[in-house]
Amino acid sequence: MASSNDTTAPINGVNHGGGGTTLSAIHPDILRAHILARLDGPTLAAVGCASSELHALSADDRLWSDICAAMWPSVADPALRYVISTTFPGGHRSFFSDSFPVLNRVPLREFNPDPPSSPSARLISAVNIFYKDKVIFSKVKETETLTEWFQSSPFMVDLLDKKDSVTTRIRRAAADDGAWLKQLEENLTLSWILIDPARKRAANVSSRRPVWVQRHWLTGEIQLRYVTVMAGPEAAEHVQCGMVVTCGGKEGGEMHVTEVGMHVEDMDGRHLKGKESVVVLRNAIERGERKKERGIGEERERFEEYLERRREMRDKKQRRERALDLACIVTGVSIFVAFWSLVLFR
Repeated sequence: MASSNDTTAPINGVNHGGGGTTLSAIHPDILRAHILARLDGPTLAAVGCASSELHALSADDRLWSDICAAMWPSVADPALRYVISTTFPGGHRSFFSDSFPVLNRVPLREFNPDPPSSPSARLISAVNIFYKDKVIFSKVKETETLTEWFQSSPFMVDLLDKKDSVTTRIRRAAADDGAWLKQLEENLTLSWILIDPARKRAANVSSRRPVWVQRHWLTGEIQLRYVTVMAGPEAAEHVQCGMVVTCGGKEGGEMHVTEVGMHVEDMDGRHLKGKESVVVLRNAIERGERKKERGIGEERERFEEYLERRREMRDKKQRRERALDLACIVTGVSIFVAFWSLVLFR
């Protein structure tokens, strides 16, 4: 108990000796509107662990809704806000927790091939493309997953029709040399959040920066590929969830985004069908490891490791096929020789 001479003891929440004020003396509306509303997601989550009062205040879904919309402008879509608020157990706070640490990897041992009791009827994509941290493309798209056409066709999510394009304010370099491609590689980042309302989960499935950039020799369009390696439906097999962004426009003029799409590809380079892809993506959303930040070197290194495994698998398959062909030839020759031996010596 503080003595009467202790000038630092707070009285009614106010520290008269030091001139400071404790949080309990500040009205909750002031805390929420003028302090908590200025914080980013990780800081707000940390503040919520400080006390029960701050935990209650920091759980306000309006705070997290604004944070999510500021970080990913596509989340400001009213229909998507409603889905998150009414579906996720903690509203936008749960959504942020799932989506902010990007999906790092999905270990093979964590793959669950068993279909869920309540299959996902739809997947929602919330996509944002940034150039130097300023949004240049933002869109929400819902994909129905239970139709026969979707399940039997190669999985593909296209956000732009072939005839459509999005004009940006980015001035394309007058001469497309290596420096321009390098600039896009370092500054054109992608966020692709997949939301599974049935499972009440989400995941940011895109590598933040591209792992591969190439300029088409004929059209001059620049294609950027963003890849996250995931556990596949077969034992000891990985697949790649690939997102492609294609940029066009005349040299010296404004750059256009002409293609934004996603597919899932196995080790043989085959595009998985919708039914297989949903299993892979659902598994990644539920069981994938999250990581706050991945460097461009780490993302590219993991992609190159995947390509190396794919090359090794193809070489092994080709050797096996050559051995089988040789065995067939030897068997055929043996049968031929044996047949004519019987004919000649009969």
